[in-house]
Amino acid sequence: MDEHIYPNEARYWAEIAAGDRWRPVPVIEELKRRAQGEGLWNLFARLSHLDYAPLCEIMGRSVMAPEVFNCSAPDTGNMEVLMRYGTEAQKAEWL
Repeated sequence: MDEHIYPNEARYWAEIAAGDRWRPVPVIEELKRRAQGEGLWNLFARLSHLDYAPLCEIMGRSVMAPEVFNCSAPDTGNMEVLMRYGTEAQKAEWL
């Protein structure tokens, strides 16, 4: 957060203001790749709720952090339902 999220918040807001609202925000896409590479993607899928909760609190301090780590609603909840109750075909297509 201190190294990559907070320092890029001004860039995020500038790109939001200057960009097309229907296109991905470049800084978000860059940080998503970094998060994936660092093993910080879909944390809810690998951690217990007890371990995940404080990370949600920290991510909630930045408007862009939940999306960067792919831990934002409604996707998180939908993925959890598919992980638990989906068929193998559904998991292969949607997760």
